[in-house]
Amino acid sequence: MRFPFRRKTAKPEFDSPLRPAEPFFVIGDIHGCDALLGKLIGQLEEIAHPTAKLVLVGDYVDRGEHSAEVLRRIHRMQGEAGREFMICLRGNHDQMLIDFLDDPQKTGPRWLRYGGLQTLASYKVAGLAHTASEAQWVDARDRLREAIGADVEGWLRTLPTSWQSGNVLVAHAGADPMAPASAQRDHTLLWGHPDFETVLRKDGSWVVHGHTIVDRARPTNGRIPVDTGAYATGRLTAALLEVGKVQFLST
Repeated sequence: MRFPFRRKTAKPEFDSPLRPAEPFFVIGDIHGCDALLGKLIGQLEEIAHPTAKLVLVGDYVDRGEHSAEVLRRIHRMQGEAGREFMICLRGNHDQMLIDFLDDPQKTGPRWLRYGGLQTLASYKVAGLAHTASEAQWVDARDRLREAIGADVEGWLRTLPTSWQSGNVLVAHAGADPMAPASAQRDHTLLWGHPDFETVLRKDGSWVVHGHTIVDRARPTNGRIPVDTGAYATGRLTAALLEVGKVQFLST
């Protein structure tokens, strides 16, 4: 007697070729790890790829102990390289810092829970209890704003939420797989989308992103993650993207 059986349907795979318009490096979430950033940049310089741009996916602050040093370093580096050759994107933690500067009492308690205390400490500003008065929150904001400086604050506020080269989109937290790159919402690019890791893109675009920590950086169905949890693991990761290939480097 023969038993009927169902042939398993193969899961769809993302098969678009990787075609950036030019080679570029991407560095994952730094989170206040200035020493690791300096070490990784040294590794990238050893590769000696003179035409490759440098893209940072955001989350420069919080969690690690040296957010102030990180912001000073990358602000200086971009000033020396020019915004055409070094692209600094905004991450959700960078946005939380901006939100704190705009409305400290409303946004401060949440920010401090998710790493803002370490950022304040890096600027020699004491932390606050969540029940602090409005005057105390405003005072902490004012002291932080003075320590950051107008140049760095203004720079932070102008950071873009995405950058694209060829069929490669770089954004902090990924993208809506059902929307084209040109129609992505800032909130999605900063905080992520529930379908990002489960729904394949149909437009052939690759997405390089941070935000979600992975044990090992590797391409998966059109997604290239570069956040390896530097503040917790000691591994800050970069990717070099060229036509048809991606190479990873870590501290």
